[in-house]
Amino acid sequence: MRPRRVRRVGFRVTILFPKARNDQLLQEANKNFAKEIGLRVIHVCLPEGSTKDEIVSEILRLNEDPNVQGLALDLPESLYSSKVLNAVKPEKDVDGLSSVNLGHLIHGDVYDCLVPPTVCAVMELLEDIGGKKVLLVGVRGAEGAALQSVLQREGATVLSCHWKSPQLQSELGHADAVVFGSTKPDDIPVSWVKPGATIIHCAHGLLSEKHNYGQQNNPAAEKTVGSLAVAMRMQNMVKNMERWIQSQQYRKWDLHCLKLQPLSPVPSDIEISRAQSPKAVDVLAKEIGLLTDEIEIYGQTKAKVRLSLLERLKDQPDGKYVLVAGITPTPLGEGKSTVTVGLVQALTAHLNINSFACLRQPSQGPTFGVKGGAAGGGYAQVIPMEEFNLHLTGDIHAITAANNLLAAAIDARILHENTQSDKSLYNRLVPVVNGVRGFSAIQLARLRRLGINKTDPETLTEEEVSKFVRLDIDPSTITWQRVVDTNDRFLRKITVGQANTEKGFVRQAQFDIAVASEIMAILALTTSLQDMKERLGKMVVANDQKGEPVTAEDLGVTGALAVLMKDAIKPTLMQTLEGTPVFVHAGPFANIAHGNSSVLADKIALKLVGEKGFVVTEAGFGADIGMEKFFNIKCRASGLVPSVVVLVATVRALKMHGGGPNVTAGAPLKKEYTEENLQLVADGCCNLQKQIQITQLFGVPVVVALNVFKTDSPAEVDLVCKIAKESGAFDAVPCNHWSAGGRGAVKLAQAVEKAANQKNSFKYLYSLELPIVEKIRIIAQKVYGAQDIELSPVAQSQVDRYTRQGFGNLPICMAKTHLSLSHQPERKGVPTGFILPISDVRASIGAGFIYPLVGTLYIDRKR
Repeated sequence: MRPRRVRRVGFRVTILFPKARNDQLLQEANKNFAKEIGLRVIHVCLPEGSTKDEIVSEILRLNEDPNVQGLALDLPESLYSSKVLNAVKPEKDVDGLSSVNLGHLIHGDVYDCLVPPTVCAVMELLEDIGGKKVLLVGVRGAEGAALQSVLQREGATVLSCHWKSPQLQSELGHADAVVFGSTKPDDIPVSWVKPGATIIHCAHGLLSEKHNYGQQNNPAAEKTVGSLAVAMRMQNMVKNMERWIQSQQYRKWDLHCLKLQPLSPVPSDIEISRAQSPKAVDVLAKEIGLLTDEIEIYGQTKAKVRLSLLERLKDQPDGKYVLVAGITPTPLGEGKSTVTVGLVQALTAHLNINSFACLRQPSQGPTFGVKGGAAGGGYAQVIPMEEFNLHLTGDIHAITAANNLLAAAIDARILHENTQSDKSLYNRLVPVVNGVRGFSAIQLARLRRLGINKTDPETLTEEEVSKFVRLDIDPSTITWQRVVDTNDRFLRKITVGQANTEKGFVRQAQFDIAVASEIMAILALTTSLQDMKERLGKMVVANDQKGEPVTAEDLGVTGALAVLMKDAIKPTLMQTLEGTPVFVHAGPFANIAHGNSSVLADKIALKLVGEKGFVVTEAGFGADIGMEKFFNIKCRASGLVPSVVVLVATVRALKMHGGGPNVTAGAPLKKEYTEENLQLVADGCCNLQKQIQITQLFGVPVVVALNVFKTDSPAEVDLVCKIAKESGAFDAVPCNHWSAGGRGAVKLAQAVEKAANQKNSFKYLYSLELPIVEKIRIIAQKVYGAQDIELSPVAQSQVDRYTRQGFGNLPICMAKTHLSLSHQPERKGVPTGFILPISDVRASIGAGFIYPLVGTLYIDRKR
């Protein structure tokens, strides 16, 4: 029998055999059949004398190898134990001998199992056996059980005995067919077999089509499974490949949501979180179509998701892409994270629509400072709350380690260059190892940038050696700082190099908060491990004495940084209170960076939800900052097109913009905010109208979500929704998810679903080809409402420098107060006629943006 040919799809089968069983004939048969049908077979030879435990260890290793989709065993009889056979993952079991596969076979679940190749071969050789008597001699273990089951299903009467059985001669004389599972002893004459009976030999290693035991006048027809069994194994490989291909396709969700029983009054966030029992994260992963080898579990409730999923689902259409932004907030925040979580709970748990929330990981600075966490709130939050807010899976710690490694490398390089000769530096950078000196790949790249096209370290001239070993960093231009992820204001300015070992190299430096590191911005914008490595290498850390940029790649630490970040690049899977999936990944601040979660989390989620599903992500601060950066920076990096903007507003914030008293974190709200005041609300809606207009600049439909508080009157709520719709919002919906969970955001979810089907004419605000100053001016005038901009001499000098260095075509990431559309926090509503002052301009070249500092804003990197 010839198995049908299949199209090569990267499917690889590994056949494991011990060195002592180096059966070249069998290996050739495997390879020839595999080649004929288009499969790739790899033989793995185990050391001679390998024990069962050693074989099991190798099987377990191959189980976890994503490049091996099928696994077969060619072992001596003595090594075929249940321990060995069951070590093979059922989904990789080509021979069909694991207990899981046999269980399906014996129970008749033929579509869920593979019939062992030898059994297939025996059945192929036997003619019609219905009602006949078949004797199995020396056929034991898993193959014996499988063969007996299949024969009985075909209507045969099956008996089994061993060679030493006293009834052997009698049974052989009555059997219509005999299957020998091991080599027949010489003292058993074939003449015992019933004349005309079929004899089938299926002992391992018999590849010849005929086998003669010296009985020339044997009246029975003898057959050997031989190469037919090998062909049947290939047929199983084809079936396994088809099953594997099917497993790689998009899977429909089978999500079981968690029930909520909201209490009144609403308990504290931590009480609500602890009252709910989350699903085990591996269960959640399976429900949403993730494969076992695509997740790395961290405890019971968190798991990293591997980027290989993007390759598996590359042909799967994306779902709808929803951004949650907000009006200009009060210092208390208006609940964008809560709306994000409430919306996905409503979509999935109540409307049965696949949805994913993609959130940023909170820093310990805000968590232990003013803000107190970022998991949402009330009955719309990510659980467990403590896991979400503290450490998570260590991404921020990885960023801290990578950032500080680079900082140490900068100071160490300056010290060595100040204290050593060119020759000594060269010997350190390109040491002689085993009598040979060689350049690394990163060093060869540096040589090419310097215009030195040499690969032999011994051929460089003294001048070339000097150019290669000396970065000549100007200490006054160092922009790379050390970081720590806690509130430690006393590290904002420090002096480094005071130890005697530093030989007088003292300079002023500082500690930033870890999430303000450019590495965090890179993590949020990268699209692959290779892209991240390239971005890390491009990070500019200082200028040299000639005014040229010095990068992390120049320092030779790019590989080390990438290794430290290799796990941080994977999004973390968690769940909402109602058991719907959430990705938590990256946490760049919205002042110094772009304030959005990661591109990778969004891309993976968009594949997982399916074409009709929704991915809901959130942008930091008001729409004038977080949303503008989402569109102009993040969407450029990802290539993704947003479907809808959800603009979060509160009556409280609108009253503040209408002229209400200051709102201060930690202080009780004034009566204007707790009593009905329609005039304040109406006056403050100017800010809501402006933010709707900003959204419309990008051509994306906007739905206003009014986050309702218990102090809001029905008349105030109705007024806001009326003005919002009159101002161009597709819809405006009051939401009660904080007190009711997803059920309180069902109307919002329905509005978002309708808006996502509207015409979308998304466009960027500016062309990257425009000069830096012109891009800043467009944002200031069209988004903030400024009359014009004014650059300080320092800012203009930096613009000129970045333009000269070739960085002029990067997008702009404005660093501005979030408490006003202008640069002045006290100016509420919609300020007009102001000149936006640009005090300085800086660059995150690896992340890929220029960030101007607006006015006297102190970029709070310590919060």
